[in-house]
Amino acid sequence: MHSYVEAHRRSLADRDGFWRERAALIDWQTPFSEVLDYSRPPFARWFVGGRTNLCHNAIDRHLAERGAQPALVYISTETDTRRTYTYEELADEVNRFAAILTAQGVDRGDRVLIYMPMIPEAVFAMLATVRIGAIHSVVFGGFAAASLATRIDDAQPKVLITADAGMRAGKSVRYKPLVDEALRLTVHPPSRVIIVNRGIDAAMSSTPGRDLDYATLAAQYAGESVPCVWLESSEPSYILYTSGTTGNPKGVQRDTGGYAVALTASMRDIFCVAPGETMFTTSDIGWVVGHSYIVYAPLLNGSTTIMYEGLPIRPDPGVWWRIVAEHRVRTMFSSPTAIRVLKKQDPAFMKAHDVSSLRYLFLAGEPLDEPTARWAADSLGVAIVDNYWQTESGWPILSAQLGIAETPRKFGSPSFPVCGYDVRLLDELTGEEVGADRKGVLAIVPPLPPGCMTTIWGDDQRFVRTYFETLPGRSIYSTFDWALRDADGYYFVLGRTDDVINVAGHRLGTREIEEAVQAHPGIAEVAVVGVADAIKGQLPMAFAVVKDPSLLETAEGIGRMRAEVLSTVDRLLGAIARPGAVHFVTLLPKTRSGKLLRRAIQALAEGRDPGDLTTIEDPAALEQIRDALKS
Repeated sequence: MHSYVEAHRRSLADRDGFWRERAALIDWQTPFSEVLDYSRPPFARWFVGGRTNLCHNAIDRHLAERGAQPALVYISTETDTRRTYTYEELADEVNRFAAILTAQGVDRGDRVLIYMPMIPEAVFAMLATVRIGAIHSVVFGGFAAASLATRIDDAQPKVLITADAGMRAGKSVRYKPLVDEALRLTVHPPSRVIIVNRGIDAAMSSTPGRDLDYATLAAQYAGESVPCVWLESSEPSYILYTSGTTGNPKGVQRDTGGYAVALTASMRDIFCVAPGETMFTTSDIGWVVGHSYIVYAPLLNGSTTIMYEGLPIRPDPGVWWRIVAEHRVRTMFSSPTAIRVLKKQDPAFMKAHDVSSLRYLFLAGEPLDEPTARWAADSLGVAIVDNYWQTESGWPILSAQLGIAETPRKFGSPSFPVCGYDVRLLDELTGEEVGADRKGVLAIVPPLPPGCMTTIWGDDQRFVRTYFETLPGRSIYSTFDWALRDADGYYFVLGRTDDVINVAGHRLGTREIEEAVQAHPGIAEVAVVGVADAIKGQLPMAFAVVKDPSLLETAEGIGRMRAEVLSTVDRLLGAIARPGAVHFVTLLPKTRSGKLLRRAIQALAEGRDPGDLTTIEDPAALEQIRDALKS
């Protein structure tokens, strides 16, 4: 413990010295003149004046020493495809894609939107974009056209990159029609759409003059070499949208130098992966974990990264452990939801393969319950490391830091604050710090460390207002998560304080889902809450008021309305946001001032006491909720 405590103390007391040492882990074309500029709180600029490039650090600088080493291993159990790219081969592919983008007029600071399945070309596109100093915005392929359209209009990309289709559970997911519909809805459509045609969607259409075939372009620009554009450390590298309490998603903006330093340091200090070793992260590139620990961190570190398209139970529940055995994976990163899915399978699959190479299984995305953690540890014989972070942070906030100190771990706890994070637990009403074993809002005293978001794309005021002005009496970053700290200093994350729900590690705004439900012409009003789920952590549950109650007079009518509502959500947001249940009522519980009592609804849905309801306008509304839940 002493080694960790001393390292964490120094990371806060001597920020310059601590981060200067870690900045030496990457290449700088121009040295930085100042480690931290915090002259305009809460905006932090790290490694001021230093010029670097993410793609150079992820690929070019490794070519002399490990050009023949595998950099990217692609495995798809959906299409039965395997490909391995060495660092030299990855460099060729990325340079080719960079030439394609440059030929389409993409320049420094321009945006490139990537709406792709889990295929290597998505990685090529991300790295090519940052190579030429442009800014990528990856949108998860499960989002529907309307959600994609809002992100296009906010980022205003010059080029959009997509594929004909993705695959999930043996079924195709047609991407191109969603892109076409999104572009029909946008105010600021890109001038070019580059399409990777996988040959899955034979009916894919193309718009002449706008749509370009990637294979044709790849042949045209084969062998091209495109120099890196050196960016000042604080220049943006990417935008990644995350849900908020309003219907408009927030574009989390990441810098270049701080992100490169933080991720490279985290591979050594947290994940314990050496250059040349293999890391297997089971996320999707559309989420922050995929950005940080499928694409950037392993490559920045000179490691091998595995990119997997498929489910953890196809073709059988041992597929992940077969990958671990075949590729001698040293560190694996997954989610509690995935492990809970595997927990329901035949335990023999967990022991069917030689996973002796695996030192650590990191789990993050939603709170990790002790039974699941213990089951995984016992079944695999591998150390389980719980960690906690957010899209906004870009890398872990709470975790054991086994590269610094082999601290004891407690099941259900992500251990301690990571070096660089000044974490506090604060009372929601007073802003005062709470003591041991008392619930508080997990907060971080600024400046935020390198790698964290620097602002919200195009909206500095929203960045300040959303994250630094919600707790009384001080300007401090709120994670919007409840947590407590035990007498030994271990943190336990309890769930959200706001109206964002966590479904299988993916954050969804209840307001977004409510707006989608209300888009059905027969719905007058709706409340959506996140309800605890044994597998996914939380599921959205909708309580809707219909305009014409006569439509619900029969079981067939109720079933038809419910199906239409779910179809509307699928169309507007995608299946990921689909409520686990839709209940119909004639009124919703509100305060006398008209505020929806979402927490009371959630409590009833989870079988808990809804608490003090003296401000409720009509108690009959709660009775309707209770009755609906029984039906």
